[in-house]
Amino acid sequence: MHILTIETTCDETAAAIVTENLEVISSVVASQADIHKRFSGVVPEIAARAHVERILPVLDETLKKTDISLSQIDAIAVANTPGLAGSLLVGLSAAKSLALAIGKPLIAINHLHAHIYACKIAAKAEIFPCVGFIVSGGHTNLYHCHSATQFEYLGGTIDDAAGEAFDKVAHMLGLAYPGGPEISKAAMTGNPQAFSFPRPYIHDRSTLNFSFSGLKTAVRYQLVGTGKQSFQDLKLSPEKRADVAASFQEAVLDCLVEKAFLALEKSSLSTLCLGGGVAANREFRRRLTERAEAGKVTLHIAPPELCTDNAVMGAIAFEHLRTQDFSPLDLDILPGLVRS
Repeated sequence: MHILTIETTCDETAAAIVTENLEVISSVVASQADIHKRFSGVVPEIAARAHVERILPVLDETLKKTDISLSQIDAIAVANTPGLAGSLLVGLSAAKSLALAIGKPLIAINHLHAHIYACKIAAKAEIFPCVGFIVSGGHTNLYHCHSATQFEYLGGTIDDAAGEAFDKVAHMLGLAYPGGPEISKAAMTGNPQAFSFPRPYIHDRSTLNFSFSGLKTAVRYQLVGTGKQSFQDLKLSPEKRADVAASFQEAVLDCLVEKAFLALEKSSLSTLCLGGGVAANREFRRRLTERAEAGKVTLHIAPPELCTDNAVMGAIAFEHLRTQDFSPLDLDILPGLVRS
């Protein structure tokens, strides 16, 4: 069986064809990073317009990369939650049109569930039940994943997502967008103990929540004080830039790692699955691996190519196909965070 999956939740236009054995037949991702770079972040209206321009070429290329025809597709899957409203609408409209045209079922995908399912695709083995941890530009959430499609919300950020904080601090440091890879690169030569930045909630065992807005503000004060000095006027030495990047990254990772293992303890689970763009961070992966080995925890981290938004993780649609959990053609988008 073959499913055509579509992903347009934020700023990547992607499509893929996958089999029931989780074999990737074709995958295409059109990134908008260069478009949004001048704004140091994603502009929703610009993202939606870019999806409109790219969705048909991406679908066409996805089909051309394989000898599978549309008539051989068994279902059309699309992420309809959560994400940017305009972006979601483009993908959903394309998916509905294709499903209607070829007379095949439409399957709705939860984008966050799919990020964790990327771990199963990579592992080629069952990973559920587990603690699922999605860390990206828009989300920093912990779930008790009872199955591939049944998630119980445990905690998450109450303000900025971790990836969003990386982007904003990178802008303060004069680094390029997206900020995660740039911060990670700069931190390699920095001293993570150079600056003592706050680690909100890290010692509060009563909650699995995160907060990164205060940490971001602490970095700002370290760089320009409490005045109105522009970051454009800031002259940082390479050494200080590296030290700030390393100290900031260390603070974020301390919070992420501590809460991930607290979630395992609270849920009495021994499997941790990590997905999302920040999951590509090498230091994050290293620290989780060390902690997991010491605590006899089974750790699954999505491979780097499946951390950022892609359509391959839409293979989660097979979990819905098996139970004939199909969606009507009047399916709507759900832009906000669905916590279950």
